[in-house]
Amino acid sequence: MTRGGADLHPGLAYLCLGSSMFVVGAYVALSKPLAVIFPVFLLGCLRFGIGGLAVLHWLRKPTTEAPLTPRVRWLVFLESFIGSFLFTVFMVLGVSYSSAVAAGIIMSAIPAAIAVLSRLVLREAIRPQVLAAIACAVCGIALLALTRPADEGLAPESATRWLGYGLLGGAVLCEAAYAVIGKQLTGTLSAKRISALMNVWGFALMLPAGAYAAWHFDFAAVTGPTWGLLLFYGLAASGTIWLWMTGLRRVPASRAGVFTVLLPVGAACVGVLALGESFSRLHALAFAAALLGLMLAVWPGRAPRA
Repeated sequence: MTRGGADLHPGLAYLCLGSSMFVVGAYVALSKPLAVIFPVFLLGCLRFGIGGLAVLHWLRKPTTEAPLTPRVRWLVFLESFIGSFLFTVFMVLGVSYSSAVAAGIIMSAIPAAIAVLSRLVLREAIRPQVLAAIACAVCGIALLALTRPADEGLAPESATRWLGYGLLGGAVLCEAAYAVIGKQLTGTLSAKRISALMNVWGFALMLPAGAYAAWHFDFAAVTGPTWGLLLFYGLAASGTIWLWMTGLRRVPASRAGVFTVLLPVGAACVGVLALGESFSRLHALAFAAALLGLMLAVWPGRAPRA
């Protein structure tokens, strides 16, 4: 008997993982104009509300699944709190204080972060090339810090940009935890139910601060295109959970981490093509360092002897 992705063809599993990370990168970039209009907790509350309504019918337990154990309930809460709630807060604030291109470069460190977290949590050995990958990611972020916004009149101050970089770094750690915890959950729950549970928990966590922000917010001032962008943001964020968990059930977590390279690609594409952000030579060098780190992190090591 198979369950939600266990029998998925590897090619389709890779497509799910790649599509998930590219769309995540796209809505990371799109969160920048939304964060200018909506307070961060109100934006998060609306995002989980829209996504939760779209997948609410997935919340019912299938007959083939066992009842939730206390450990699985705790993992679901951690996955929602770290991978949805904290990631959304860190990501939205980080992009609003820096740029979508900066987010793309910093998010390139996710594969290395997954490797480190796997070592700490799962006691997996870190290969020497993974250590080199972490060094490349640090170099990429250092090069990013040397860049200067093209328009000094609209650019945030240096200290604010550094705060944005730090928040985006926190989002990287949240995404790494999301991958490690998610791999454990896919062995017990279907991808659809994980997506529904995470959206419900995310909405519950955002609701207190989101309701307070909504009380003081002028919804009548929001334009139609902004509502459309918010609708896409909520549906896309919900759909990426299902895509990622579907592919993650079929693919080992270490290999799935390779596809997180499409997150910074999606963020940078939207930032440059849709938001009109600049792309300098230092940005290109930072991306090259990050991609080199990615190649080192996923390069197959020598198979151990039996």
